[in-house]
Amino acid sequence: MHVNLQPAYLLHARAYRDSSQLLEVFSAEHGRLGLVAKGVHRRARGGSLSATLQPFRPLLLSFAGRGDLMKLLAVEAAGAGVVLRGERLFSGLYLNELLMRLLHRHDPLPTLFAHYGETLAALAGEGPAEGVLRGFELRLLDELGYAFDPARDVHAGQVREQAWYRYSEGQGLVACEGDAGIPDGRFRGEDLLAIAAGDFSGSAAAAAKHLLRRVIAEHLDGKPLHTRELFRQYRQGGSGA
Repeated sequence: MHVNLQPAYLLHARAYRDSSQLLEVFSAEHGRLGLVAKGVHRRARGGSLSATLQPFRPLLLSFAGRGDLMKLLAVEAAGAGVVLRGERLFSGLYLNELLMRLLHRHDPLPTLFAHYGETLAALAGEGPAEGVLRGFELRLLDELGYAFDPARDVHAGQVREQAWYRYSEGQGLVACEGDAGIPDGRFRGEDLLAIAAGDFSGSAAAAAKHLLRRVIAEHLDGKPLHTRELFRQYRQGGSGA
């Protein structure tokens, strides 16, 4: 396979041999790919590859080969990209780790690719980051065939506003007794309906975070996400805890 000027984003890079890197990229028409980039630190006309190969920047990649690791032939910046700092940087890294962990190689998801770019732009804006992340998580689950409807009780159908629910792995939301709520693992119907409507404000914000964390953990086979631990350490360091 030989592909020219494929729109893509860099998800992760790590050193390989003397002057090369192993890249994980998310491309518009070929999905998640593994590429080897040789001589990334060598100076060339227009600068080194490493200066161009930056996360959160739209790229145009040319590559060739077969299997799970192909050769990067050329890279161009397709735009300035976004600048994420502080907690929003960790949010962007979290998105990248989700894509790396959940996407299958060579599975084209052009709608998700476009939504990823829109999500990065939203993270660089002034609005609340939490709602942006929850919206992306729901879209990701849907695109991967793991569609999850926060407004649906697996036994009774529509979630009722005044009822309480818990998430049952492998099934979905089921009605339960009690009014303890988070962190007891029970969710108010009112919050679930708000989440389904894309409203992540008020008490629905915490409910959405805990609920989607449980749903995503199921598809990660219980393996933790590294960015969550890094973010926890960052916040503890910033608060002096």
